[in-house]
Amino acid sequence: MLPDPLCFPDARIEHDVEQVDRGVGDHHEERGVHHRRHDDRQVETPERVVGELADALQAEHDLGQERGVDAAILRGQLDGWREEIGRCYAPDGRPEHPIAQRLALAVRTYPIPRDALTAIVDGVAMDLEATRYETEDDLYPYCYRVASAVGLAAIEIFGYTDPRARQYATNLGLALQLTNIIRDVGSDARTGRVYVPRQDLGRFGITADDLGAGRYTDGFVCLMAHQAARARRFYRQARDAFPRQDARSLIAAEIMGQIYWALLGRIEAGRFRVLGRRVTVPAPRKVAIALRCWTAARLGAVASWPGLAA
Repeated sequence: MLPDPLCFPDARIEHDVEQVDRGVGDHHEERGVHHRRHDDRQVETPERVVGELADALQAEHDLGQERGVDAAILRGQLDGWREEIGRCYAPDGRPEHPIAQRLALAVRTYPIPRDALTAIVDGVAMDLEATRYETEDDLYPYCYRVASAVGLAAIEIFGYTDPRARQYATNLGLALQLTNIIRDVGSDARTGRVYVPRQDLGRFGITADDLGAGRYTDGFVCLMAHQAARARRFYRQARDAFPRQDARSLIAAEIMGQIYWALLGRIEAGRFRVLGRRVTVPAPRKVAIALRCWTAARLGAVASWPGLAA
């Protein structure tokens, strides 16, 4: 399950980011940063190319599983994407897939790390091998690959001067993916995917069957509160690592983080009633968050995180 990206964490995040982008306009400017952002006429909305890659990988994976395609064939498709990424970086490489062709142009324009792109592929591959995790430490590599890696690729396009931006992107990606896991815990379980660690399930007396059947109990609420506390920890770490001097170039990431922070708050306020419905942040709230973050960045400040303790 890829997160929703901003190129941060699942196709769902990418959709939200596009809505935000339309609302706040182009926030990127030429400035002396870790690398200089080039004319967008060279690479149209390059940050979205990374999201397109993540979406394509997830779509192929989901469609293949729905149709009962053999896992070996799906692994072969992922190997094909690894080869396409390799072509993007080869001096004489000629990617074949349209998304890979656009990605190659972005790679030539920005210092997007190859490891980040291959990590995204590896994250989708993990869904072929295992959709159960024993402990939170076992889960984190998956979250990093499907979420943090997308952010680490995106910030090289946004531009930054402070190396703490990489830690910010890593922690924010983990927070977003953990929020996704909470939001989609019921729907994922019904398709055989359980991302809540077995150790946590046992601690609160909940089974994978309980999640798939939508059994809403006090134990389930406590289980989800435990997952939310974990996500909060990474939101806090992301906020603490946020490089203030790069606030303007990282505004898209900050908006996405605050939207997902608001989503987690809505889920908590509703006592984790996520098993039978999909909790969302209303569009007017998203716009308000985007404007608040955009205004703060334009003033050289950092938008507050309502309800996130120091």
